[in-house]
Amino acid sequence: MCSDPCHHAQKPEYSLGSKRAYVSFPARIGLGLIWIYRHSLSLFMGRGCRYAPTCSDYTAEAFKAYGLWAGGWIGLSRILRCNPWGASGFDPIPAELPAHARWYLPWRYGRWSGAHIPQDVRLD
Repeated sequence: MCSDPCHHAQKPEYSLGSKRAYVSFPARIGLGLIWIYRHSLSLFMGRGCRYAPTCSDYTAEAFKAYGLWAGGWIGLSRILRCNPWGASGFDPIPAELPAHARWYLPWRYGRWSGAHIPQDVRLD
């Protein structure tokens, strides 16, 4: 048995506050798709974003923290909020999933309006 930890595969981890979570393989696929978007389509769409962090950064953080399924719904809700009639400003990913969210009710993961963003950090 090898006692050297360098020879063992390291699992990719992500830290959200005091939590350390394993980044799943499906979430890594989602992160790869975001990387492709950032290096292709994003170059033509421009860099103006209504939110901080940007929608792709927000979705990537959600994938790392909550996996592909929940993180994908969290990211989708943010992308759909990013429109001329939506909110704006500083909007980090939620520190924890909503208590009423379930895998079979995935729309409950997202924040579909900008009501959770405090007025002092809004840009609209």
